[in-house]
Amino acid sequence: MPEIEIVLCEPLYEGNIGFTARVMKNFGFYNLTLINPPPIGDEAIARSSHARDILENARHVSSLDEVIKESNILIATTGEVSKTVSNSMRMPYYAPSELRDIIENLNGRVSILFGRENWGLSNEEVAKCDIICTIPASHIYPIINISHAVGIIVYELANIKRGTYELASRTEMDALYDHFNIFLDAIDHQEYKRENTLIMLRRIFGRNALTIREVSTFHGLLRRAENQIRGITKDKE
Repeated sequence: MPEIEIVLCEPLYEGNIGFTARVMKNFGFYNLTLINPPPIGDEAIARSSHARDILENARHVSSLDEVIKESNILIATTGEVSKTVSNSMRMPYYAPSELRDIIENLNGRVSILFGRENWGLSNEEVAKCDIICTIPASHIYPIINISHAVGIIVYELANIKRGTYELASRTEMDALYDHFNIFLDAIDHQEYKRENTLIMLRRIFGRNALTIREVSTFHGLLRRAENQIRGITKDKE
């Protein structure tokens, strides 16, 4: 099964960290990573109740990049989504109940990111993620406590089946995105469209969870296209 990691990005309140550890253990999840958390003290310990082990074993890192290095798939949770497909930053998005079908047959680390209590995840952080997830809350009061949001996600993902194939690594996926970036140069892709195009490619590949062989095939297709472009240019000269 996928190795699911819950990541709290710069949480403000230690009590929410404790509650997060508690609800994770309720549904059988144990991998908690904290990016620049506040000091963990008595309040967090009290809120974690019988999940103090998760709290004490949580991984502490200083940046999202440290999470990215060890992850195969990154899922951004957000209450703010794009209103049109022309803006790919927070599009397409999925409900928590849809995540199971996307990741249940995978072997690899799936990191689910939760943003700060006051303003969530930044666009820069969301842009680095492969999949967007939003909780369909009421428009009257859509702001969900971070530990409650974690609870909804882990409830939907509890007891998923063991995966059947290995994912491409983060390094392999980053190399593919770099190759596409080079390819966009080769085809004179407009610069103002580049960032949006690369984000859309990340979303497409992220929700399809590529294998090593599939990544290799894309590299081969890109190289063949690049060779054809170079050949055409040489003939014109």
